[in-house]
Amino acid sequence: MQEYAPVKQGKVREIYDVGDNLVIVATDRISCFDVILDNEITNKGKVLTQMSEFWFDFTKDIVPNHMISTDTSDMPEFFRNEKFEGRSMLVKKLSMLPVECIVRGYITGTAWKEYVKSQTVCKTPVVPGLVESQKFPEAIFTPSTKAEIGDHDENVSYDECIDYLETRFPGKGREYASKIRDYSLAIYNKCADYARGRGIIIADTKFEFGLDEDGNIVLADEVLTPDSSRFWPADKYESGRSQESFDKQYARDWLTNNKDHSWRLPEDVTKVTIDKYISGFKMLTGRELR
Repeated sequence: MQEYAPVKQGKVREIYDVGDNLVIVATDRISCFDVILDNEITNKGKVLTQMSEFWFDFTKDIVPNHMISTDTSDMPEFFRNEKFEGRSMLVKKLSMLPVECIVRGYITGTAWKEYVKSQTVCKTPVVPGLVESQKFPEAIFTPSTKAEIGDHDENVSYDECIDYLETRFPGKGREYASKIRDYSLAIYNKCADYARGRGIIIADTKFEFGLDEDGNIVLADEVLTPDSSRFWPADKYESGRSQESFDKQYARDWLTNNKDHSWRLPEDVTKVTIDKYISGFKMLTGRELR
């Protein structure tokens, strides 16, 4: 049996090169504030992979995606065991665009903090008079540069996004920026409408895109997971305050309120966190975790 080692390790995912394609494995690691914490969240990787699988299928009418299969029987023998089951995805190789495509439907988190100071969100003026957690009149696209591990992503304006892509893809910056903006907003709007009908508000999220061998833009990485999104229970939503959630905001909040954490969560916080992940997964997909 041929053995494989990751060719790249991200904050949460490990990427294996299997020839014509890649295998992306979602681990149980958790990162907050761009820092990988010292403990893991059991089964978190399975939630991320299986939720992405659901959304890739749900949005394939808007933009093609990199997913080939989540069945390990379609992968090399090395991956056909319990360690990889339920958390691995066979995907197409892409040339990734170095931009995180953030879509915000509601004002919260760092966007709310910036708005309070300057009436802007990610350097872009927005409507006055908003309160915390209020829905924007229309979802907004606020891109950021993609940071390496240990660095922080940097928010950029749409014009800066064009320039940033232009330096890396001469003659294509405006085209690529326009397409990833339009795809991101279309995906968010379709999925947010669906999720609201399942009792969940998608407050914000991020997408990543790449180019296939023919130069087509393809949706990649993860889609609308509790790691990449804020999920709020719709029946408990009330503007003017912070919200309960089905994502890692609970872990973020604990770290913020406990300054001597040393980047480690206590056992009770990890349990609540995975319970939130699984609850959100079941509500959105109607499926049991495999």
